Amino acid sequence: MRIVCLCLLLLAPLPLAAAQPMSAAEFERYVTGKTLYFGLGGTDYGVEEYLPGREVRWSFLDGRCKDGFWYEEAGMICFVYDDQPAPQCWSFFREGNGLRAVFENNPANTVLYEARQDDEPMMCLGPEVGV
Repeated sequence: MRIVCLCLLLLAPLPLAAAQPMSAAEFERYVTGKTLYFGLGGTDYGVEEYLPGREVRWSFLDGRCKDGFWYEEAGMICFVYDDQPAPQCWSFFREGNGLRAVFENNPANTVLYEARQDDEPMMCLGPEVGV
């Protein structure tokens, strides 16, 4: 009887390990040269173009683009943009056919998912000209 119980325990499925965030090297290999579109709760959220040298260009899909860069800190991927010097840090996870991104500055607020990707640059309008 003990042997049967031991065999059943060994054959029982093991709980899956918690998903591990992507390392900076994994993230860089996945994103460089791509344009990724992100969604939030089933709606379009924004688009980011990942350029060589860890440079990025972000837009909330309104044609206004923000240039910046990313770096790794404490296992997170942090972004700094020209108009916002405070880092925005995220954990990225490979799931299914894309990425899931958790905003670590306040993870309760934002979890994005990769909706689609493109190899073409994103559309950015020129600078606004005032009168």
